[in-house]
Amino acid sequence: MTTAIAAAPIARAGDTDNRATYLSFGLAYVFGHGAAAVSGGDDPLVRLPGWLPMTLLGLGLAAGTVFATLAAARAQRGGADVLSGRLLGLSWIGGFTALFLAITGLTSTMDSPDLATVLWPAGSGLVVGLLYLGEGAVRRNVLHYGLGSWLALVSTASLAFGTPGLFWVLAVAGGGGYAVATVLEHRRLAEGANR
Repeated sequence: MTTAIAAAPIARAGDTDNRATYLSFGLAYVFGHGAAAVSGGDDPLVRLPGWLPMTLLGLGLAAGTVFATLAAARAQRGGADVLSGRLLGLSWIGGFTALFLAITGLTSTMDSPDLATVLWPAGSGLVVGLLYLGEGAVRRNVLHYGLGSWLALVSTASLAFGTPGLFWVLAVAGGGGYAVATVLEHRRLAEGANR
């Protein structure tokens, strides 16, 4: 019996399967930000109802959040430090609360409520990217860390493009980053299984 326990592979936090999370968030970026890109600006490519881009983005982000939560729970069951997992979870709440306060403060202080239209998508990508950096470091997952770096850089760089350019950058570069990560995650897990 001791031999069977000793021979069982030890699951590491870095071995958590993030494909469903990456795919959900990637689709949210492509369809949500993509819909905002094609329907935004003075001369939109397509006229869409104003609620549609946010609905598509929200649905994808909600699905991604559920998958991310499930992946984090699996990582904790797999032997990850429970305190680290809980602190990472609280980081999401703290990060987005801070973003809310920053955007609310900026838009009211500068008396520019339209500023929130660009700050929310770019700021959310920045917060997610920074949180992925932390999670990647804690879980020793270089792919997660790299995706976090990419999202943080792409999201902040998108601010230079105004609207609808910002949404194009987020849809193509942000969604593309998630697509690449989804493919690389499959390969990372296959290599981990062969070790």
